[in-house]
Amino acid sequence: MTAEPYFFGYGSLVNRATHDFTDPHPARLSGWCRAWRHTDFRPVAFLTAIPAPGTEIDGLIAHVPGADWDALDQREWAYDRLPATGSVNHPVSKPIEVAVYAVPESRHTAPTDRYPILLSYLDVVIQGYLREFGEAGADRFFATTTGWDSPILDDRRAPRYPRRQQLTADQSGFVDDRLAALNARIVAPPKG
Repeated sequence: MTAEPYFFGYGSLVNRATHDFTDPHPARLSGWCRAWRHTDFRPVAFLTAIPAPGTEIDGLIAHVPGADWDALDQREWAYDRLPATGSVNHPVSKPIEVAVYAVPESRHTAPTDRYPILLSYLDVVIQGYLREFGEAGADRFFATTTGWDSPILDDRRAPRYPRRQQLTADQSGFVDDRLAALNARIVAPPKG
């Protein structure tokens, strides 16, 4: 039996409202953590997975219909697609092959004031983690992600993230509370 293709998402792909990939399941990736990074391919910071022996991150796997990676490759165009089958713990009983998208360390740097984390992007990610894993899982997201000393642009009033979602007051409050606990540096959008 041929293994079916799945991806492991660990950022916005955890939020099912941002995609229509089928057969999604919560899963866990071993040997990796998340990091906020910048690359010349994008004008803002983004999440990437980086090798981290002994660390596990929660995420979502989903089927890639017809083994057609084109749509997902286009969405994740700044990343490399890497094999991850042996590192993913999941509930799917049929044979699957899993890939994870990551940017090689040679192609990214820490975010800066010029390339901040978008709060609208972080909101989408945390909304997904709250829905899939509850508050404990969203707290694990914060604990297994590095780069919280990066600037975070508060773009909630005029979201710049193209897959933005409407958060409930409780979800926004959760994000705000966790960022305050991390002493995160929130910056206002430029005027004009």
